[in-house]
Amino acid sequence: MTSPENTGLIRPPALKAGDRVAVTAASGAPRAEDLEKGVAALEGLGLIVDVLPSARAAGIPLDYLAGDDATRAADLTTALTDPRYRAVFMARGGYGAQRTLEGVDFASIGTPAPRVLVGYSDVTALIEAVAVHLGWVSLFGPMPVSDDFTSGSYAFDTLARTLFTPAEATRMTFPAARTLVPGTAEGVTLGGTASLLCSSLSTPTSRPARGGILFLEDVDEEPYRLDRILTQLRRSGYLDGVAGILCGTFTGCGDPAEIDALLIDRLGDLGAPVLAGADIGHGVPMQTFPVGVQARLDADQGTLTFDGPVLA
Repeated sequence: MTSPENTGLIRPPALKAGDRVAVTAASGAPRAEDLEKGVAALEGLGLIVDVLPSARAAGIPLDYLAGDDATRAADLTTALTDPRYRAVFMARGGYGAQRTLEGVDFASIGTPAPRVLVGYSDVTALIEAVAVHLGWVSLFGPMPVSDDFTSGSYAFDTLARTLFTPAEATRMTFPAARTLVPGTAEGVTLGGTASLLCSSLSTPTSRPARGGILFLEDVDEEPYRLDRILTQLRRSGYLDGVAGILCGTFTGCGDPAEIDALLIDRLGDLGAPVLAGADIGHGVPMQTFPVGVQARLDADQGTLTFDGPVLA
């Protein structure tokens, strides 16, 4: 297993026009029109896009899943191992990634050529699994069914810059962020949607935050449920030794002032700087957050600076 205390994960190659990429679903079933819009946006970047069967599977046997577990697991395995693919775009979030991971045999996958995995929300579980079992940097970023996954939008253009010209994406700034605990910290980035990190605890794909710069966000969690999630992360030992914490959006989770108070209450005594209000996650035009890269968080200045290009 890879630890955040190491110098970082393997940085997959940046993309270029003509690269072949896979679009697959490990969670919910995307709407056909949304999927086709996202595929067209990727093709507009000069990529050759293969849409794997799960991304077009109906919600059978359960309407909230993209086909059955075996199909999703097989497609994810193909996307991570087929040497033709230079990147894997998860079609959408929702629910189902944990079920998909049950069917992925990482021991048999071996050591395929690194390629970048892109997605957020439920995809947090996959990003953790890829970090632990394959040791690759991934991108917590917009997905093909996202409303703003189209050329000219802030979220899409930020993702494209990270994928194609990573030397231009070595620093993230958060002008609207709020310093909850001042200070600076250095470590390897990790994290994602808090409820997904919590649901991976005690599984072979959980990646503890020790020594790392932890990112947290979530959506549609009442304050008491978010409290329960953060408390479980505390009690499990997941947060022990965390170097710094960057908090993104908590859309639909209640009054922002109440959420800030909760974050201070549950995270403020960990001995780590905490910056809140980053434009990463649900409900905003989001920046793309690289996972598995050595970085420096400055909670006073509202910046996150990487040690170089996040892709090779």
